[in-house]
Amino acid sequence: MIPYGHQDIDDSDIESVGKALRGEFLTTGPLVEKFEKELENFTGAATTVVSSGTAALHCAYKAIDIQAGDEVITPPLTFVATQATAILFGAKIVFADIQEDTGNLDYEHVESLITKNTKAIVAVDYAGHPADLDELKKITEKHNIYLIEDAAHSLGSKYRNRSVGSIADLTTFSFFPTKNITTGEGGAISSTNPELLKRAKRFGRQGLIREKSEFKLQETGPWHQEVHEFGLNYRLPDVLCALGINQLKKLAAYKKKRNEIWEKYSIAFSKIDSIKTPAKRNYVDPTWHLYPIRVPSEIRERVVINLRNQGIGVQVNYIPANWHPAFANLSPNIGSCPKSEDFYRCEISLPIFTSMTEEMVNEVIDKVIAEIF
Repeated sequence: MIPYGHQDIDDSDIESVGKALRGEFLTTGPLVEKFEKELENFTGAATTVVSSGTAALHCAYKAIDIQAGDEVITPPLTFVATQATAILFGAKIVFADIQEDTGNLDYEHVESLITKNTKAIVAVDYAGHPADLDELKKITEKHNIYLIEDAAHSLGSKYRNRSVGSIADLTTFSFFPTKNITTGEGGAISSTNPELLKRAKRFGRQGLIREKSEFKLQETGPWHQEVHEFGLNYRLPDVLCALGINQLKKLAAYKKKRNEIWEKYSIAFSKIDSIKTPAKRNYVDPTWHLYPIRVPSEIRERVVINLRNQGIGVQVNYIPANWHPAFANLSPNIGSCPKSEDFYRCEISLPIFTSMTEEMVNEVIDKVIAEIF
């Protein structure tokens, strides 16, 4: 089976983790801060690490003080964690449709949905292609609300020559095994706003305050720490940060390999009328996480099943979030975002990962073309 995504672990990764295991720290230690500093070279902004991409979103929503009744505008074409972590604070999700070509948030539709209760817009960089951040930023500045970028797919990508992570008020990343780098599980939050990042970091470390200048109780000794607002344990341990540090050394090479596969697929499929290949705007420099083709909806299920039976581990990304039964009493369901729903009905994610051989790529191309015809 050729999977649609797979981690790329080599001997240097194993050596890095082994060295950390032989050290003094398994949980929070010096490698956490080192990983955060190394990430800043790619995000272009101060960064804190957490235990997953979902945790990163949860911390970001806490940082902007999401309250019950606040509205958060998101696209449906994303994993449901984008919405679930806001709903857990009592937020109302408002679904905005996508651009038909990129799968990213349609900023024109977003603006029509702004109300006095809107607290944030959440853009998802679908497949690794950055959303139209400048247009979205203009909307958030006009209405004095926040822009959060869910960049689970796009570490290493650039938008108008700026790093993903340096543009939105808060940007979240994922280091799940199929993502652009991995720490097994893990995530991060970046922000150019020190106060927002401080609040996000504090929430992910159980709300603990160790800065003397902020104490409200009389200090009882050098061990003293306080909690002013409750947080959760979303720490990423040193041993996983060791893996992340070593993976970052290879991110440029990973990006090159992913983009080479993307180009080869695009050349092979671009002349086939019944296959719609993913778009790339001329002002973005993506790190491609997915290769989403679209085929006629009436053959999609057959194509997926037959390719899997032939050892090509294709995937579908994603069931529109507003279709999930959990939203039945929370938001409009089927029919509210037609472009997202049409995209989903036709979408197939082809294998793309850095350890794919040329033979694997050719096999995917040949079997997809044979199946379509």
